[in-house]
Amino acid sequence: MPAVSSRGRGRRTINEINMVPFIDVMLVLLIIFMVTAPMITPSMVDLPSVGKAAKQPDQVIQIVIQKDDSLEMVNDSKTQKINMDNLANTIRMVQTGQANSAVVISADRNVKYETVVKVMDTLQRAGIQRVGLSVQLAP
Repeated sequence: MPAVSSRGRGRRTINEINMVPFIDVMLVLLIIFMVTAPMITPSMVDLPSVGKAAKQPDQVIQIVIQKDDSLEMVNDSKTQKINMDNLANTIRMVQTGQANSAVVISADRNVKYETVVKVMDTLQRAGIQRVGLSVQLAP
């Protein structure tokens, strides 16, 4: 309800917004930010960069996810069909003797993202350290 002033002959309303409470709140927030800003320590995020790995892998195993969610393992230009249940055991058997090996996941464009994540999760739970995704750039 607008305030009413009774100066002079008639009564008229005051159509102005009181800015004092707004300014008070803004000044308090400014003081809070000025006090807390020096206390925040900046953190460094060390992101990996492409092609700057410390040591290139001795062996690269590629897992290809087909349109029908079937899995194929490509190793030394040999292709082998595998299923999700024995994926980790098959990778471990291929990795024996190769301490520095990497697994690359390639998927068809129409494959559900959920399937790719399940394969990644299975490999990481099996203790495989180097898991990557293959990316193809569109022409």
